[in-house]
Amino acid sequence: MSEIRFNFVTGDWVIIAPERSKRPEDFTSAKKKEAVPGYVPTCPFCPGNEDQTPEETFRISNNGQWTVRSTLNKFSALTPGYDIVRHVMGFKKFMTGFGIHEVIIETQQHNMPTAFLPASHVGEIIYSYRNRFLDFYKNDEIKHVIVFKNHGLRAGTSLQHPHSQIVGTPVIPGQVKGRIEEALRYYDDFGECLYCWYMKEEQREMTRVVSENKSFVVFIPYAALSPFHIWIFPKRHNGCFGYITDAEISDLADILKDTLLRLYHGLSDPDLNYVIRSLSPQENAVRYFHWYLSIVARVTRTAGFEMGTGMYINPSLPDNSARFLRDVQF
Repeated sequence: MSEIRFNFVTGDWVIIAPERSKRPEDFTSAKKKEAVPGYVPTCPFCPGNEDQTPEETFRISNNGQWTVRSTLNKFSALTPGYDIVRHVMGFKKFMTGFGIHEVIIETQQHNMPTAFLPASHVGEIIYSYRNRFLDFYKNDEIKHVIVFKNHGLRAGTSLQHPHSQIVGTPVIPGQVKGRIEEALRYYDDFGECLYCWYMKEEQREMTRVVSENKSFVVFIPYAALSPFHIWIFPKRHNGCFGYITDAEISDLADILKDTLLRLYHGLSDPDLNYVIRSLSPQENAVRYFHWYLSIVARVTRTAGFEMGTGMYINPSLPDNSARFLRDVQF
């Protein structure tokens, strides 16, 4: 029998309908694996083609060779250097498309998934996230910064070379406001951080925890919006990702690599997105919000019901999905 579960963090009702699917392994990717070369001459992200990307904003180098580099996005959704001008004309409310959009090129190797990079290299990627995140917020006009990665066509990627993106917007998006409102409501009602409470509850039950280390807990939430919707929560309460410590970067690199490997081997390299949800550095000390990293494996599609109601149908029991990932061998 189906259940309708409430997700305290997102404020969503979710229909858990496991009878619509058989087992977690039924979500294994069916896409045909093709051999991908380590270098593609026409790829702008491959080494030697640095002149094909816009202005470089940051790089990490070892032995004279870059390992991670960030550049302005050639096809930016928003553009820096413009004054923000707001207009309201009846029902038409709009503003100039100011913002910052960069690409973080994760490795020189065209065919190297993040899951197979050394943990130290994944740490360099996360270090780059922190650097660019804090740098974006130095612009007073930037009100929200999001770090995200698209992997695979169903996740929205356009270039195969491993990369992430970071966008700074002059407004706080509605979905972000919704999460903040849920967190504030819980804090006002109970006097504690919603995220800290939720993480402790998942740790207490342990049935949906996939893994953990000194600094982070990985779990599939009780009311996961989709199969293999994974959250990585820092154990230390902190409102802003930008204040992650170097030690925590190392721990996040280890556990992110481990989680991506479990997905790669367990679901045969599924398309996926991950995103870092965070407040600004100015809000780091708030007691009601807790930054975290969310991974969504694109193993199902949203359809008319989801679009018409805003409710998600998850055909996989989160407990079973978590157990499946824990048992993945690699």
